[in-house]
Amino acid sequence: MAIIIKTPQEIEKMRRSGQVVREVLELVRQAVRAGASTLDLENVAAAKMKEIGAKPAFKGYRGYPCVLCTSVNEEVVHGIPSAERVLRDGDIVSIDTGVIIDGYYGDSAITVAVGSKVAPQTQRLLDVTRASLESGIREVRPGATLGDVGAAVQEVVEAEGFSVVREFVGHGIGTRLHEDPQVPNYGRRGQGQKLREGMVIAIEPMVNAGRPDVQVLSDGWTAVTQDGSLSAHFEHTVAVTAEGAVILTQ
Repeated sequence: MAIIIKTPQEIEKMRRSGQVVREVLELVRQAVRAGASTLDLENVAAAKMKEIGAKPAFKGYRGYPCVLCTSVNEEVVHGIPSAERVLRDGDIVSIDTGVIIDGYYGDSAITVAVGSKVAPQTQRLLDVTRASLESGIREVRPGATLGDVGAAVQEVVEAEGFSVVREFVGHGIGTRLHEDPQVPNYGRRGQGQKLREGMVIAIEPMVNAGRPDVQVLSDGWTAVTQDGSLSAHFEHTVAVTAEGAVILTQ
């Protein structure tokens, strides 16, 4: 496993990428409403990236066609924006995006409820997924392990009766979108790769209301829950520093 340690200067460049990702996600969040299509969200993001001069990280990656992944309800990750997919009151939509600025990547995801008629159990799924990400980030410091991070995520999720997706994990990030190490959202404390100062990782819990099993649809991208239950996804790009975790996509 070749883990690339970043200099403070490189981390500052990644902070710039991370801030742009945050700006894009904030604009897209504001565009989420009943009657909007996921392609409408894509167009908002693409226009903002063009305005800033940021290169989309996802478009063209292994042939992926868009700058956003938009995953609605039972879709876990990698949903492709479409004019046909129109959001309705009570839906949830996971929005995942990344940019490249000055050769360095930023990557982040949020899940947004559509309208005001969101069921309490659905809102709880969003709250717990976000809390699990925060719990994982709190473990990040030199000398901690990836098992510490994964266990912190898993404990929050399973205590609330939800399940962590196993097939998709977080990852190292830098001058490539996916670098070593893989960052699972489950694990055992004290096990796995030790974190070192200068590592940068994307932590991204994907949490299902039902069972953890997923399947990929015939488009080759969209992953859905096998049991049709709702799924939520939150992600931050995080640097390991002497002081602990620094969220670059905050």
